[in-house]
Amino acid sequence: MQKILLISILLCAGFLAAGQNQPVKVKDLKKLAKTMSGAFSSLEQSLSDSAFFHVTLRMTPIWPKSGDGYWLYVEQAMATQQDQPYRQRVYHLYLQDAETIVSKVYELEAPQAFVNAWKDASRLAGISKDKLIDRQGCSIYLHKDKKGHFSGATEPKACLSTLRGAAYATSEVAISKNRLLSWDRGWNSDDVQVWGAVKGAYVFVKEKV
Repeated sequence: MQKILLISILLCAGFLAAGQNQPVKVKDLKKLAKTMSGAFSSLEQSLSDSAFFHVTLRMTPIWPKSGDGYWLYVEQAMATQQDQPYRQRVYHLYLQDAETIVSKVYELEAPQAFVNAWKDASRLAGISKDKLIDRQGCSIYLHKDKKGHFSGATEPKACLSTLRGAAYATSEVAISKNRLLSWDRGWNSDDVQVWGAVKGAYVFVKEKV
Protein backbone atom coordinates (compact mmCIF):
# COMPACT_ATOMS: atom_id res chain seq x y z
CA MET A 1 0.00 0.00 0.00
CA GLN A 2 2.75 2.45 0.95
CA LYS A 3 4.47 2.12 -2.44
CA ILE A 4 1.20 2.81 -4.26
CA LEU A 5 0.57 5.91 -2.12
CA LEU A 6 4.03 7.28 -2.83
CA ILE A 7 3.61 6.71 -6.56
CA SER A 8 0.36 8.67 -6.47
CA ILE A 9 1.93 11.71 -4.81
CA LEU A 10 4.89 11.65 -7.18
CA LEU A 11 2.63 11.47 -10.20
CA CYS A 12 0.78 14.49 -8.83
CA ALA A 13 4.06 16.33 -8.44
CA GLY A 14 5.28 15.35 -11.88
CA PHE A 15 8.49 13.88 -10.45
CA LEU A 16 8.43 10.26 -11.62
CA ALA A 17 9.60 10.91 -15.15
CA ALA A 18 13.11 11.69 -13.97
CA GLY A 19 13.86 8.04 -13.15
CA GLN A 20 15.94 6.27 -10.54
CA ASN A 21 17.57 7.57 -7.37
CA GLN A 22 20.71 9.65 -7.74
CA PRO A 23 23.70 9.80 -5.39
CA VAL A 24 23.49 12.40 -2.64
CA LYS A 25 26.36 14.31 -1.09
CA VAL A 26 26.88 16.96 1.56
CA LYS A 27 26.09 19.70 -0.97
CA ASP A 28 22.72 18.05 -1.69
CA LEU A 29 21.93 17.99 2.01
CA LYS A 30 22.75 21.69 2.24
CA LYS A 31 20.61 22.41 -0.83
CA LEU A 32 17.65 20.50 0.59
CA ALA A 33 17.86 22.30 3.94
CA LYS A 34 17.91 25.65 2.16
CA THR A 35 14.99 24.67 -0.07
CA MET A 36 12.91 23.59 2.90
CA SER A 37 13.68 26.73 4.92
CA GLY A 38 11.23 29.58 4.63
CA ALA A 39 7.50 30.30 4.49
CA PHE A 40 5.06 28.21 2.46
CA SER A 41 1.33 28.48 1.83
CA SER A 42 -1.43 26.31 0.33
CA LEU A 43 -3.52 29.38 -0.57
CA GLU A 44 -3.36 28.72 -4.31
CA GLN A 45 -4.59 25.15 -3.89
CA SER A 46 -7.35 26.14 -1.45
CA LEU A 47 -8.73 28.66 -3.93
CA SER A 48 -8.94 26.09 -6.71
CA ASP A 49 -10.19 23.14 -4.65
CA SER A 50 -12.47 23.51 -1.60
CA ALA A 51 -11.33 20.09 -0.31
CA PHE A 52 -8.11 21.77 0.86
CA PHE A 53 -7.75 24.43 3.54
CA HIS A 54 -5.49 27.47 3.42
CA VAL A 55 -2.58 26.31 5.57
CA THR A 56 0.72 28.00 6.32
CA LEU A 57 3.97 26.10 6.81
CA ARG A 58 7.10 27.70 8.20
CA MET A 59 10.49 26.05 8.60
CA THR A 60 13.29 27.94 10.31
CA PRO A 61 16.93 26.80 10.72
CA ILE A 62 18.21 26.26 14.26
CA TRP A 63 21.67 25.27 15.58
CA PRO A 64 23.48 26.16 12.30
CA LYS A 65 26.86 25.17 13.77
CA SER A 66 25.78 21.78 15.11
CA GLY A 67 27.99 19.89 12.64
CA ASP A 68 25.63 16.90 12.48
CA GLY A 69 23.46 17.91 9.56
CA TYR A 70 20.73 20.56 9.54
CA TRP A 71 17.99 21.26 12.07
CA LEU A 72 14.71 23.05 11.35
CA TYR A 73 11.95 24.32 13.63
CA VAL A 74 8.64 23.57 11.88
CA GLU A 75 5.27 25.20 12.50
CA GLN A 76 2.04 24.47 10.63
CA ALA A 77 -1.23 26.34 11.15
CA MET A 78 -4.51 27.29 9.55
CA ALA A 79 -4.09 30.70 7.93
CA THR A 80 -6.88 32.08 10.11
CA GLN A 81 -5.37 30.67 13.33
CA GLN A 82 -1.71 31.67 13.25
CA ASP A 83 -1.48 31.79 17.04
CA GLN A 84 -2.82 28.24 17.35
CA PRO A 85 -0.57 26.01 15.22
CA TYR A 86 -1.79 22.43 14.99
CA ARG A 87 1.70 21.05 14.44
CA GLN A 88 5.09 22.03 15.87
CA ARG A 89 8.09 19.84 15.19
CA VAL A 90 11.85 19.83 14.88
CA TYR A 91 13.34 18.12 11.83
CA HIS A 92 16.90 16.82 11.71
CA LEU A 93 18.23 16.40 8.16
CA TYR A 94 21.28 14.20 7.68
CA LEU A 95 22.89 11.80 5.21
CA GLN A 96 22.18 8.16 5.93
CA ASP A 97 23.93 6.59 2.95
CA ALA A 98 25.00 7.35 -0.63
CA GLU A 99 21.39 7.67 -1.85
CA THR A 100 19.36 8.63 1.22
CA ILE A 101 18.74 11.78 3.25
CA VAL A 102 16.79 11.29 6.45
CA SER A 103 14.38 13.84 7.87
CA LYS A 104 14.10 12.69 11.48
CA VAL A 105 11.10 14.07 13.35
CA TYR A 106 10.96 15.28 16.94
CA GLU A 107 8.22 16.76 19.10
CA LEU A 108 8.81 19.59 21.55
CA GLU A 109 8.46 19.03 25.28
CA ALA A 110 6.64 22.36 25.73
CA PRO A 111 5.49 23.43 22.24
CA GLN A 112 3.29 26.29 23.47
CA ALA A 113 6.42 28.16 24.55
CA PHE A 114 7.57 28.38 20.94
CA VAL A 115 4.39 29.37 19.10
CA ASN A 116 5.34 31.85 16.35
CA ALA A 117 9.01 31.55 17.31
CA TRP A 118 9.86 31.70 13.60
CA LYS A 119 9.29 35.45 13.91
CA ASP A 120 12.12 35.82 16.44
CA ALA A 121 15.21 33.61 16.09
CA SER A 122 16.30 34.44 19.64
CA ARG A 123 13.32 32.49 20.98
CA LEU A 124 14.45 29.39 19.12
CA ALA A 125 17.63 29.42 21.20
CA GLY A 126 15.45 28.15 24.04
CA ILE A 127 14.94 24.79 22.33
CA SER A 128 17.12 22.09 23.89
CA LYS A 129 18.18 18.98 21.98
CA ASP A 130 18.12 17.06 25.24
CA LYS A 131 14.42 17.75 25.68
CA LEU A 132 13.27 16.82 22.17
CA ILE A 133 10.90 13.85 21.97
CA ASP A 134 11.87 11.34 19.30
CA ARG A 135 8.94 10.43 17.04
CA GLN A 136 10.27 6.92 16.53
CA GLY A 137 9.31 5.35 13.23
CA CYS A 138 8.19 8.69 11.76
CA SER A 139 11.40 9.61 9.92
CA ILE A 140 11.04 10.37 6.22
CA TYR A 141 13.59 8.82 3.86
CA LEU A 142 14.30 11.15 0.96
CA HIS A 143 15.87 10.42 -2.42
CA LYS A 144 17.01 12.67 -5.25
CA ASP A 145 15.98 12.21 -8.88
CA LYS A 146 17.79 13.27 -12.07
CA LYS A 147 16.15 16.70 -11.98
CA GLY A 148 17.44 17.38 -8.49
CA HIS A 149 14.02 17.00 -6.86
CA PHE A 150 13.62 15.16 -3.58
CA SER A 151 10.83 12.80 -2.56
CA GLY A 152 10.24 10.22 0.12
CA ALA A 153 8.01 8.70 2.77
CA THR A 154 7.86 7.09 6.18
CA GLU A 155 8.39 3.35 6.43
CA PRO A 156 5.19 1.25 6.20
CA LYS A 157 3.20 1.19 9.46
CA ALA A 158 6.26 2.34 11.46
CA CYS A 159 4.94 5.72 12.65
CA LEU A 160 2.53 4.87 15.46
CA SER A 161 -0.36 7.24 16.13
CA THR A 162 -3.50 7.25 18.28
CA LEU A 163 -4.93 10.50 16.89
CA ARG A 164 -8.66 10.20 16.09
CA GLY A 165 -8.68 6.44 16.37
CA ALA A 166 -5.58 5.85 14.25
CA ALA A 167 -3.14 2.99 14.76
CA TYR A 168 -0.40 4.46 12.59
CA ALA A 169 0.33 7.44 10.35
CA THR A 170 2.00 7.85 6.98
CA SER A 171 3.77 10.90 5.59
CA GLU A 172 4.85 11.44 2.00
CA VAL A 173 6.63 14.47 0.58
CA ALA A 174 7.91 15.75 -2.75
CA ILE A 175 10.16 18.80 -2.79
CA SER A 176 11.23 21.01 -5.69
CA LYS A 177 12.68 24.51 -5.83
CA ASN A 178 9.50 26.43 -4.99
CA ARG A 179 6.99 23.74 -4.04
CA LEU A 180 6.57 21.24 -1.27
CA LEU A 181 3.91 18.56 -1.50
CA SER A 182 2.92 16.93 1.77
CA TRP A 183 0.42 14.13 2.39
CA ASP A 184 -0.06 13.13 6.02
CA ARG A 185 -2.68 10.53 6.91
CA GLY A 186 -3.80 8.40 9.81
CA TRP A 187 -4.96 4.79 9.45
CA ASN A 188 -6.74 2.45 11.84
CA SER A 189 -5.78 -1.17 12.49
CA ASP A 190 -7.85 -2.24 9.48
CA ASP A 191 -5.86 0.10 7.19
CA VAL A 192 -8.84 2.44 6.82
CA GLN A 193 -7.99 6.16 6.66
CA VAL A 194 -9.32 8.06 9.68
CA TRP A 195 -7.70 11.48 9.26
CA GLY A 196 -5.80 13.57 6.73
CA ALA A 197 -6.44 14.78 3.20
CA VAL A 198 -8.37 12.30 1.07
CA LYS A 199 -8.00 13.63 -2.47
CA GLY A 200 -4.24 14.07 -2.53
CA ALA A 201 -1.28 15.94 -1.15
CA TYR A 202 -1.33 19.50 0.11
CA VAL A 203 0.61 21.73 -2.28
CA PHE A 204 2.64 24.37 -0.48
CA VAL A 205 4.11 27.18 -2.59
CA LYS A 206 7.16 28.94 -1.23
CA GLU A 207 6.67 32.63 -0.59
CA LYS A 208 9.14 35.00 -2.21
CA VAL A 209 11.45 36.81 0.17
